Amino acid sequence: MIFLVVVLMVVLIVAGMPVAFALGLSSLVYLMIEGIDLAMVAQSMVRGVDSFTLLAVPFFLLVGELMNSGGITNRIIDVARVFVGHLKGGLAQVNILASVLFSGISGSATADTVALGSVLIPSMEREGYDKRFAAAITAASSIVGPIIPPSITLIIFGIVTQQPIGPLLIAGLIPGLLLAVSLMVYTYFTASKRNYPRYERASIKQAGSAFRSGIVALLLPVIIVVGIVSGAFTPTEAAAVAVLYGVVITFFYYKNVNVRSFTRILKNASFDSANVLFTLAAATVFAWVVTVSGISDTLADFILGFSENSYVILTLMVIFMLLIGLFMLPSEAIIVFAPILTPIAIQVGVDPVHFGVVMVLTLTIGGASPPVGILLYIVADIAKLKYTKLVREMAPMYIPLVATAFITAFFPSLSLILIETFME
Repeated sequence: MIFLVVVLMVVLIVAGMPVAFALGLSSLVYLMIEGIDLAMVAQSMVRGVDSFTLLAVPFFLLVGELMNSGGITNRIIDVARVFVGHLKGGLAQVNILASVLFSGISGSATADTVALGSVLIPSMEREGYDKRFAAAITAASSIVGPIIPPSITLIIFGIVTQQPIGPLLIAGLIPGLLLAVSLMVYTYFTASKRNYPRYERASIKQAGSAFRSGIVALLLPVIIVVGIVSGAFTPTEAAAVAVLYGVVITFFYYKNVNVRSFTRILKNASFDSANVLFTLAAATVFAWVVTVSGISDTLADFILGFSENSYVILTLMVIFMLLIGLFMLPSEAIIVFAPILTPIAIQVGVDPVHFGVVMVLTLTIGGASPPVGILLYIVADIAKLKYTKLVREMAPMYIPLVATAFITAFFPSLSLILIETFME
């Protein structure tokens, strides 16, 4: 019966039904067939969103909207140019580093793609870059967004698996930087082969001007990370402080947000928050069904039948998640599969915080992969480019992306060293 319910859920999602409704409807079918009181649905949904920690999600979404609307993008690009503009493929390298800096503010791959892509893709094309490469590197570098703190996707993983949010956010920092470095190496060799331009090394005066313009915005991720690591803030409190900081600098320092635009920002953040919270509420019902039916134990026995070696299990899971990422958005896939896969990972000795980073990283690669990859559709629209041409340009970029996912999986110290050093 539970197998049929899971199949129903997958069919509904593939058919285009919103994940929240697919989860809720398939769970409802199971409860009705088993004769379980349907009041359990309402109780589980309320319990699923009755969480202080969950307040971090709307707060960080609001921060992303604030900074996106506050004229921060160009300042981040100027700072990135000071550091890497002189490397081979200067503006492409700037694109990657800007994604790293922007991810520390927005925590979202989609926000990263929209904000940076709309500025950098036309600029790269004007400077002689192939349009396909400009669009592809923008999509690929945006994958860093949900890995480096603050990461909304990692927060969702922590909530659905009941893992500590603070360590999860800190654990994503080094893997996120590693992903960016792998793309920068790929860009260096591609730019050398295609003879893409680079900038002159920035002068001290230019560097000083860029830092003065952008440092106030770039202090935001520093405040978040240092606050969590030091124990001064919980992740939720850090999110609230980030909102306050964002309001102050966008209203009074940069002066790019006013009352009218702030109303629109609140509206956008509210819609995004409602979408995430409703999906989490429906996922709580499905998680209850999974627990009652024993599907986790059945799946664990099946997977462990292949091997009990943690590296073999991680390899199988990474491959599985790469495939799932082709058809589901990362946040949706985490809501459905994290409660099922995390206990199996723990059973073979994998640290759950490490597994969370691996899962988010691997599924986010799917966000830049056909056929569902939302990041590809965004950059294709910005660049006015055929989807098939973009996919062909992306193909070799999956090598550093997937390699980083496996390296992160096989070397847990990359995720855990900062936690062990500063939080224990």
